[in-house]
Amino acid sequence: MQSSTISVLAEIPEELHDTLQNYLEHHTDWDQNRVFTAAVSLFLLQNSGGDRRAARTYLHALFQKSS
Repeated sequence: MQSSTISVLAEIPEELHDTLQNYLEHHTDWDQNRVFTAAVSLFLLQNSGGDRRAARTYLHALFQKSS
């Protein structure tokens, strides 16, 4: 679906990181990139007037098959 990706460096609170790591340990079909893609695209979908690209990206992140 997506033809290219961009790396983003972000600082998050340690508590959020710990929670994310715990989630990823128990949900092996998800990885950090998939979680951040879903989170950012959902935020943009809810706050940017329903951009279809954000919607497509969000749905793709939710329903992609694990490799």
